[in-house]
Amino acid sequence: MFLVRSFAGRRAHESPCLALSFLLLFNPSTNAPNNKASKGNASAVRATVTNYIEGYFTGDAQRMEQTLHTHYLKHVIHADTQMDEIIGRQVMKNVRREGKPDLPAASKTEKVTVLDIAGDIASAKLVTPGWTDYMTLSKVNGEWKILSVVQRID
Repeated sequence: MFLVRSFAGRRAHESPCLALSFLLLFNPSTNAPNNKASKGNASAVRATVTNYIEGYFTGDAQRMEQTLHTHYLKHVIHADTQMDEIIGRQVMKNVRREGKPDLPAASKTEKVTVLDIAGDIASAKLVTPGWTDYMTLSKVNGEWKILSVVQRID
């Protein structure tokens, strides 16, 4: 059986657990030990996504492949076609076969944003002039690997 209590109308001093929760949540010193690790993880996630896209832009299949999780799956969403699913082996086969994409230099730019990190799972957003990728990454043996991508082609 669960007991549900309402805190409506109570003041902070009447609800010590609630006051303590807010103190711990908003006190920067309680998060300080994790900040250094989080920054390191965010940098590593950003580097993984950057290696992925720059490997693609340069046709460097090995560089790109090193960023992929063994269970990598990509969903491509384009307004004019049905959604596509592509597994890692097929992505790498395409990159090896096609090599460096024929894109103007202005289209070979990227913006990587780390959206969230929770333990060994992270999410990131990659924006290029032609598409946007939302990525899920997993930390495997101390290295961040791209597990899934949902790509919206503009």
